[in-house]
Amino acid sequence: MIRKPELISLFAIVSLIANISSPLATLNAAPPTAGVAVGPQYDTTHVYVSPEDFNRLVASFVATFGGTTSKQGVFTVTPTPSMTMSQLVLTPVGTLSVFGFKTPVPYPFGLERTGYLVTNMDAAVRAAQANGADVIVSPFNDPIGRDAVIQWPGGVNMQLYWHTTAPSYQQLQTVPENRVYVSAAKADAFVHSFLAFSRGKVMSDNRQAPGVEIGRPGETYRRIRITSTFGKLAMQVTDGHLPYPYGHELTGYEVANLSATISKAQAAGASVLVEPFNSDGRSAAIVKFPGGYICEIHAANGRE
Repeated sequence: MIRKPELISLFAIVSLIANISSPLATLNAAPPTAGVAVGPQYDTTHVYVSPEDFNRLVASFVATFGGTTSKQGVFTVTPTPSMTMSQLVLTPVGTLSVFGFKTPVPYPFGLERTGYLVTNMDAAVRAAQANGADVIVSPFNDPIGRDAVIQWPGGVNMQLYWHTTAPSYQQLQTVPENRVYVSAAKADAFVHSFLAFSRGKVMSDNRQAPGVEIGRPGETYRRIRITSTFGKLAMQVTDGHLPYPYGHELTGYEVANLSATISKAQAAGASVLVEPFNSDGRSAAIVKFPGGYICEIHAANGRE
């Protein structure tokens, strides 16, 4: 059968428009780079507390979620002189890197939200730069490997790390969400850059997400969820008009039973800043642990 040229051209135009008009097709169109991720159990939330609150935070977090800790020590983990208490908290729902600086914290440390283990530091830094990230702390040696700090469009800081001896952590029971807040002007640029770097995928892009999720019930906002080998990332696109404590929570942890987890947290010295609410098929709350670490905790509806 001979197809008319004008019909072929019309079909091509319609297909092109359909792809352009699809948010997920547009965001997922980022060209991939070589993968440098290792796994979500190595995605560590960076928590900075005062030395006097250090042990209280670690004990409270483990009492709430279970898990184990690494040996505590005092190290220099920055490229300029400093000293900090440091310890890993390894739980079934996510990992913390806890720092209790005994000296002033060198800039810009303390502004990075998370650390991602990479297979090769130099390759990871090149990939981040090639995909729009700024390297705000060039690679440097630490006591067990190398580190760098990068910044994505929208001002999202992350640390990349590599260990001389490859670490081995247990698989997570549930993968936590790295929760980031970005302006509307930078949202698509962040997604495009991060997807290409992480080789991730947009799982959802809801431009009418319920505002109750950011403390503004009765309104809507844009929420983008991404998954990659690094783990999950939930991006809140807002105008910055956020009631406390929204925007301060660094990570969202998925648990089997929200009520039981909150009870454990309160018994271990944590306080509930946002009482449980339902949205997007989950029940969620925001909790503050001793030392000031704020996080979101959620469970699938029916399991609260």
